[in-house]
Amino acid sequence: MTETSETPPMPRPAMLRFAAASDPRAATSVSADGTPPGTDGPEDVWVFGYGSLMWRPGFDAIDRRPALLYGYHRDMCVRSIRYRGTPDKPGLVLGLRRGGSCRGIAYRVAGAAWTGVRAYLFEREMTTYAYQPRFGAVGLGDGHRVSGYTFVADPAHPQYAGDLDVSARIGLIRQGVGPNGTARDYLASTVDHLDELGIADSHLHCLLAWVDGHVPPPEPERNVPAP
Repeated sequence: MTETSETPPMPRPAMLRFAAASDPRAATSVSADGTPPGTDGPEDVWVFGYGSLMWRPGFDAIDRRPALLYGYHRDMCVRSIRYRGTPDKPGLVLGLRRGGSCRGIAYRVAGAAWTGVRAYLFEREMTTYAYQPRFGAVGLGDGHRVSGYTFVADPAHPQYAGDLDVSARIGLIRQGVGPNGTARDYLASTVDHLDELGIADSHLHCLLAWVDGHVPPPEPERNVPAP
């Protein structure tokens, strides 16, 4: 997920007009007022965090629960050109890609506070529009399912790196340096925080080991001509 040099403050009422509904790229699978499609509002809204939102949400919630997002998985798949890299030497940060599932944290936001929280999240995550806000199916620990607001990597965006092989991703992580530090330290911090939360992400553990050179990365697959 996009990170900032510090958690942006909650927007003042005058700032709320800048939120997702004001930009067509942010309206995908989100109703005009930012509530789940088919709801009338101002109902409570669930927000799903899979990266820094889990340990640094920056907004008030009336409930917080371990959760599982269906249909997407966490991956280092977005080029960072601002905080952990530059346009010439981008780093790599988290995003959600289609397929599988993702363990994270679900926050329940009071309906009356949702407009402000939505604007805050949009400012925090959509600095370069490399993500798409979406509502996805989220399972809570008690067996209930809710619709959760989250940000998925936009595969059509120039910063999308989900189609790169492992070697190319390792290169981006090793080279990425920006105002917030290195892309390697971002990955290591993410792994540490996930471990502290009891979310063992084996893929990110392997990626960090490859970046640090502790174990060799897998050999790229080669197409062998048929005999």
